[in-house]
Amino acid sequence: MAAGVRSWWARRSLRLRLSAAAALVMAVALAGAAVLLSVWLHTSLISGLDQTALQRAQVVAASTDSDRVPVEIPVTSHGEVAVQIVDSKGNVLSSSANLRNRPRAFDFPASESGNPRAHTVHDIPVGYSGTWRAVGFPAGTARNPMTVYVAVSTESVDHGLAQLATGLATGVPAVIALLTAVVWQLTGRALRPVDAMRAQTAEITASDLSHRLGEPPADDALGRLARTFNDLLARLDTATQRQRRFIADAAHELRSPLSTLHTRLEVAARHPGSADWRTLAPGLLHETERLTRLVDNLLQLARLDARPQPPARPVDLDDIVFTEVREARRRTLLVIDQRAVGAARVAGDEDALVRVVRNLLDNALCYASTRVDVSLRNRDGTAQLVVADDGPGIPEADRGRVFGRFTRLDDARARDTGGSGLGLAIVRDIVRAHHGSTRIEDNRPGARLVVLLPTENR
Repeated sequence: MAAGVRSWWARRSLRLRLSAAAALVMAVALAGAAVLLSVWLHTSLISGLDQTALQRAQVVAASTDSDRVPVEIPVTSHGEVAVQIVDSKGNVLSSSANLRNRPRAFDFPASESGNPRAHTVHDIPVGYSGTWRAVGFPAGTARNPMTVYVAVSTESVDHGLAQLATGLATGVPAVIALLTAVVWQLTGRALRPVDAMRAQTAEITASDLSHRLGEPPADDALGRLARTFNDLLARLDTATQRQRRFIADAAHELRSPLSTLHTRLEVAARHPGSADWRTLAPGLLHETERLTRLVDNLLQLARLDARPQPPARPVDLDDIVFTEVREARRRTLLVIDQRAVGAARVAGDEDALVRVVRNLLDNALCYASTRVDVSLRNRDGTAQLVVADDGPGIPEADRGRVFGRFTRLDDARARDTGGSGLGLAIVRDIVRAHHGSTRIEDNRPGARLVVLLPTENR
C-alpha cells in the first residue's frame, strides 16, 4: 500500500508536488500557531481571572472583622462573582447575593496568604452552571479564623475562546487555500524556464548538436543548469564532429590500399596467363602490411578513446627502449645511438608505452638521413625520453598539428613510407593518458620529439 502511494505520488507533476508540500507545511505551521495562540490566550485570561478573584478576596478579607461579619457581601458583577465567608467549623457566615441561603459551595482549604492558589470548581448553585475559578483566602483572627472564598465565572473567557476557535477554524483554511494558490502561481512561473529548456532540448537531434539552450539571466540553479547543459552539448558536438572526421579519414585511408589490392588482383584475375606473381606478390604484401598497420592503429585509437585511463603498473621504460631499438636496427641501415639511455621507471600500461617508443622510432626512421639518437633520463621525478633525427625537421608553425590524427605534412612522402598520420597521434593520446606531455624541438638539422612522463615513487 505504502509503495503504491509512493509510486502514485512520484508520477505527479513537480509543480503539484511542490504546491502540495508547501500547503502541508503551511497547514501544519498555521494549525500549530492557532493551537499555541489558543493555549496562550486561555492561560493568560485564566490568569487574569485568578488575579481578579484573589484581589477581591483580599479586599473582602481586609474589610471583615471577626465581631462584625456582614450578612451579605456586595459585588459589582452581574452574577459573575460568587463570595462566601466560612468559619473554622464550615458554617457559612456571609455570602454574596447569588449565594444567599445556600450551603457551603467550596470545600478546599484556604491558601497561605503568601502563596495563594486558584482552583477550578463546578456546579456552584447559582444561575451560571459552568466553570469557575475560585480562591480561598484566610481572614479573621487566630481566636476566630475564617476563610473568604471568591469565585469568578469563566463564561466570558469560554465565550471569547469559542469565538476565536470559530474564527480560526474558518480563517486558517482560507489562508492556507490562498497561500497554496499563490505558491501554485509562483511555482508555475519558476518552472517556466524549465519548460522552455525542455522544448528547446526536444528540438536537438543527434544529427545536429549545434543548437543551445537559452540561459536565464539570473545566476541561480536554473541558470547554472542551462550553462552546464550547453557545455555538455558543446562537448558532444565536438566529440561527434571529431568522430565524423575520424570515420571519414579512416575510410579514406582504408580505401587507398584496398583499391590498390583490388586493382592488382582484378588485373591478375582477368589476365591469369600474363600475371607475374613473383613481381606482383611483393606489392600485394606491401599493401596488406600497410593495411594491417592502419587497422592496428585504428584499433589502438579506439581503445584509447574507450579507456582513457590505463592501468598503473610499474614499467621499466629503459628496458622498452633497448628492446625497441634492437628491433628497429633489424629494419634499417641507419645508425641508432642509444648510449644516452638511462634507467627510468614509470607507472602505466606496458603495451601502450611500447607503442609510444615504437611509433617515435618509426617516425624518426622515416625521415632521418643518416642517424637517430635516443636518450632517456630521470630529472626531478620526470622521465624524459628524446628521439632525434637528422632529417628535414618540422617547421615551428606545424608542430602543434603533427600530433593530430591523419595529419601528414608531406602527404606523398608519407604514403611512400606507408604512414597514415596516426603514429604521433597515438603517442600523444597514450602520453596524455599517463599524465605526461609531448613536444617537438629543433635538432639542427632534424627534429627532436620529447616525451615527459612522471616517474613512479619507489
